[in-house]
Amino acid sequence: MNAWLFTGGQAVLGLALLYFGGEWLVRGASALAARLGVSPLAIGLTVVAFGTSAPELVVSLQAALSGSSDIAVGNVVGSNIANIGLILGIAAVIQTLEVHANIIRVDVPLMIAASILLLALLADGEISRVEGGLLLIGLIAYVGYTLWQSRRETAEIQAEFAAGRPRADGSVLHQLLLVGLGLAALVGGGNALVGAAVTIAAGFGVSEALIGLTIVAIGTSLPELAASTIAAFRGQGDIALGNVIGSNLFNVLGILGVTASVTPLPRGGVAWSTLGVMLAFALVLWPFALSQRRLVRLEGIALVAAYAGYIGWLAMTA
Repeated sequence: MNAWLFTGGQAVLGLALLYFGGEWLVRGASALAARLGVSPLAIGLTVVAFGTSAPELVVSLQAALSGSSDIAVGNVVGSNIANIGLILGIAAVIQTLEVHANIIRVDVPLMIAASILLLALLADGEISRVEGGLLLIGLIAYVGYTLWQSRRETAEIQAEFAAGRPRADGSVLHQLLLVGLGLAALVGGGNALVGAAVTIAAGFGVSEALIGLTIVAIGTSLPELAASTIAAFRGQGDIALGNVIGSNLFNVLGILGVTASVTPLPRGGVAWSTLGVMLAFALVLWPFALSQRRLVRLEGIALVAAYAGYIGWLAMTA
């Protein structure tokens, strides 16, 4: 009993550190970017989206280095499913999300393409170091395009995104301190959560892939949940949607790219059917977003219901 209480406490501590670490990192990095004159839309789709994905990066990298590659891959796949089905679904239930045309034309198709690319790379059973490097090149290209595109923003788009990010208040030292504390909390939280996840998987006799797809994936998606729900309450649909799409792109291109560049990533226990679910959620988002250029409450309910069905299916097939 005492051992399980310790493991549970370790998991809760890990999740708390990941949440606050992601929050501090996003606030500090966003304020620094604003101080440097980076545009609001570029910050929303890159700094904020990538910052909220920092927990996934830390957890996946630490899991891979400790020999738990199933958690590393499962965490990314599960997070991408949770981001669309759970987080974006909840945001759309809270408030109808208006969608900017550029997100429909560029960012959603790129997210779908990244999902298809991941399936193609895993066709031989693993993501090699060379393939990890290619994913990173894709991430650099996406960031470069986003920064270039941001120069063409209208004043209306700039005002909307500016309202949804931290201002460049405080000193540079304070912002750097937030970034440093965020990174330290992420590393500590990642270590605690991975250790607890491996213990739970062994104790209950379930696969590390299942733990990665559920507990770890949802836990590391807490920053995205916070950012998107707050944006939804404020009526800032582009921020909620851009955060999710940017995070999903970073998960595939950045997290798996960095992790596979360090050590090859086998697909392991992550089933092809689960990878298909990830692609299906990405695909269904496109017609939802195209429909009158907004995500309505009914579509949000459908996304959450589909995610609940996916979790139920995982539980039955475990």
